[in-house]
Amino acid sequence: MAQPVITLGTKMQVDERSAPLTLVSVVIPVYNSEATIGRLCDALVEALSSRWRLQIVLVDDGSRDGSALACRQLHEQHRGIVDCVLLSKNFGEHNAVMAGLHHVRGRYCVIMDDDFQNPPSEVEALLNEFAKGYDVVYVRYESKQHSAWRNFASRLHNLMATYALKKPKDLYLSSFKGLSHFVVREAIQYTGPDPYLDAIVLRTTHRIGTVAVKHEARSTGESGYTTAKLLSLWSNMVVGFSIYPLRIVAIIGFAFAGLGILFGLFGTITLGSAAMIDPEQIERLYGPRWLIRGATLISICIVGEYIGRIYRHLNRAPQFIIREKFIWPVEPAGRMDARDIRDGIQPRNSGL
Repeated sequence: MAQPVITLGTKMQVDERSAPLTLVSVVIPVYNSEATIGRLCDALVEALSSRWRLQIVLVDDGSRDGSALACRQLHEQHRGIVDCVLLSKNFGEHNAVMAGLHHVRGRYCVIMDDDFQNPPSEVEALLNEFAKGYDVVYVRYESKQHSAWRNFASRLHNLMATYALKKPKDLYLSSFKGLSHFVVREAIQYTGPDPYLDAIVLRTTHRIGTVAVKHEARSTGESGYTTAKLLSLWSNMVVGFSIYPLRIVAIIGFAFAGLGILFGLFGTITLGSAAMIDPEQIERLYGPRWLIRGATLISICIVGEYIGRIYRHLNRAPQFIIREKFIWPVEPAGRMDARDIRDGIQPRNSGL
């Protein structure tokens, strides 16, 4: 009796049709984005749902417009896809992202902005890079659509990160990035009040990839990153996750100590000479004296910043406070991707 012939091509086609889709989570910190967040969620569902099982985690970071209500409506509109977390006040972008990471279930997690500067169509390219074995994938923009001041601040920020966090020089730390479940699991172990996610990533893994994507101009509104917020972000990065400033202070201290020795030697050599009788010669020392005093005050401020952060840790200042959350129940474990189960992703309670 003749045996049926099954070609390799036919078998592969059957496997592809029957294989479960991989679960992907998208975390979006939302702040005053009532006008854009609905269109963004619709675009993500349209762009990704055919190839991935999708979970979108919206984290409203104390918005002052109707963003919280819009997030709740999207939770009802996209049943089983959109989860909604409402924070009690504005904690900042990185804190809001950390709140979202505590609720992701996907094998991969994409973090993106709420203003359409990160096109939903580019998420697919970012996710495809994980097939190369990366734990983290950052994007690099072909042409940034920020203001000249914002671009300058970003370059300065990345330069500081290169030295303070030992970041690779050719890596751009963008807010649009993807994390594996392994990195998410490690990131949420950090409970400090001032998280800086990129620093946590850099100390967790060196398997970091990049992918070129488009960067669009903001569709509405203005950037929420003021000069004060940028300074606060730099402080979180440099002071919160390195001792680089203390080393700079030590170098400055040794430099001024050397200057003091030189001035002492100069005074000893010229002691009693007619050249030092002129009062103008003494007044010229006022400049170095004020410079040394200024450096001393800066050093005290830097040390005080470290002490203040220790104090906040000891007092257990909250990383974020959730006022309400609306989380859809997870699918049964039997319907999960086998690779998800292998990587240790377990179903979580909905919290409702």
